[in-house]
Amino acid sequence: MVAKQSTLDISNQDVSADAMRTWAAQGLVVSLKTCNLDEAALASLDMTGWLFDECRMAAVDFRSAGLEGARFVGCRGTQADFSGADLTDARFAGCDFNNARFIEAKANDTGFEGCKLTGADFSRVRSLGLSFRETILSAARLRGLSFNNERLEKLDFGMADLTGCDFRKVVFSGCSLREAGLVDARFDGADLRGADLGGLALIDAKKFKGATISKDQAGLLLAELGLKVR
Repeated sequence: MVAKQSTLDISNQDVSADAMRTWAAQGLVVSLKTCNLDEAALASLDMTGWLFDECRMAAVDFRSAGLEGARFVGCRGTQADFSGADLTDARFAGCDFNNARFIEAKANDTGFEGCKLTGADFSRVRSLGLSFRETILSAARLRGLSFNNERLEKLDFGMADLTGCDFRKVVFSGCSLREAGLVDARFDGADLRGADLGGLALIDAKKFKGATISKDQAGLLLAELGLKVR
């Protein structure tokens, strides 16, 4: 018979890294609500299954932390560092992690919904099933990520680095690719009619070979040559 894990609920407190390490050492699954964790040093700490609800976590050091199944709801963590962390099955909802780092994080079946990730760095992230929905990813570094055969809804990739990304057979709905970096990105079989392609020059059109675009989008691209579509 598997022993039931003990839980601990903490709310409205400034929580120290030492306290969190003590709880983790005791094997507790902790729920933190409206707590202040700003600049906490939590590298390599096992926080599997923990809940962070409307917490402040600016510049928190989560490097190489164990965050499998953790939930982040309504948190604010500009410049938080998740580099090398295990985020398997973790969920982020309504969070603001602008300029956060997820470099080389393990992000299998990790989900972001309704989040702000402007300038976030997902370089060399190890992902299988990483998903984004209704999320701002403007100026984010997303090199080499695969979205193959997905439906992408309300994602802002404006000015994002999408070098080498796989968008084959993707359906875009309410998305923006405005001024995104698309070097070596693949769009074979993609439906781009629900994407904002503003800021792209006609020379970029070859990147969409094999994809479907609308007449309006074609007109915008041809306008670069001074031509009109009637």
